[in-house]
Amino acid sequence: MAYSMSKTITAAAILQLIGAGSIALDAPLDRYVDGQPYGRDVTVRQVVSHTSGIPNPIPLRWVHPAAEHGSFDEAAALAAVVREHPRLAFAPGAKYAYSNIGYWLLGSVVERASGEPFVSYVNERVLRPLGIASRDLDYVIEAPAVHATGYLEKYSVINLIKRAVIDRALVGAYAGSWLEILPHYPNGPAFGGLVGTARGFGAFLRDQLQPHSRLFDDQTRALFYEPQQTASGRTIAMTLGWHVGAAGGSPCFYKEGGGGGFHCMMRVYPEARIASVAMANATGLDVRGLLDRVDPSFLV
Repeated sequence: MAYSMSKTITAAAILQLIGAGSIALDAPLDRYVDGQPYGRDVTVRQVVSHTSGIPNPIPLRWVHPAAEHGSFDEAAALAAVVREHPRLAFAPGAKYAYSNIGYWLLGSVVERASGEPFVSYVNERVLRPLGIASRDLDYVIEAPAVHATGYLEKYSVINLIKRAVIDRALVGAYAGSWLEILPHYPNGPAFGGLVGTARGFGAFLRDQLQPHSRLFDDQTRALFYEPQQTASGRTIAMTLGWHVGAAGGSPCFYKEGGGGGFHCMMRVYPEARIASVAMANATGLDVRGLLDRVDPSFLV
């Protein structure tokens, strides 16, 4: 389960539609999303860069069992969350603050702009053009028999508070010092729904290291990596889809994902022309520390 690493792929879909002229980056969100309560001042750019002010309640319960996926009503689930959290946390553009609801709404933006269901658009326009097979990256658990089981560490804070943050129906049995989390899906594919392998994400990362991306033109690809600003002009450590950081003294762009028994991270180092990805079926694995130790050996 890639969880929030999915957001960078969602952002790539948004950028692709911007490059095609189907989305205006600085247009109001309500041009593409009907009935959203956050007002006309929130723009697509602000949502993608997490400066919109759209709130971010804890999303760990925004999941459903894999067995219920075929009948799950995503639109109803999103509408319920928005009704429960209808007020902005701050004025649009005032500062950076992460928002899962914002990225969930971006799925609706993709659908309105493309005329296709979000999952179909990303599969056919983003993943398959890169030669990524559905077994390596998709929004479904294609082969349940070999799908990795997610685990929580028995002796961890999140295990102590699991009943408050994880649906009881998803809590399995202990296997030694690990607690099994049963197969599930995030309620919104746009904010966290990708299922896949390091090989699948590796194909996306390789494309980003090429002189020219297969997903969008050079100008749009440059926009994908352009640090964003608040309304007051303060630069934030966020692009349109990536967080901005450094490791081993080299600048990088990265995205982390975690929850429900899984933890992962991917990074791109444009100057060194390498990328890395780590995916683990254990919530507590320190993927950031792992890549901090591994990546510098390649940053020459």
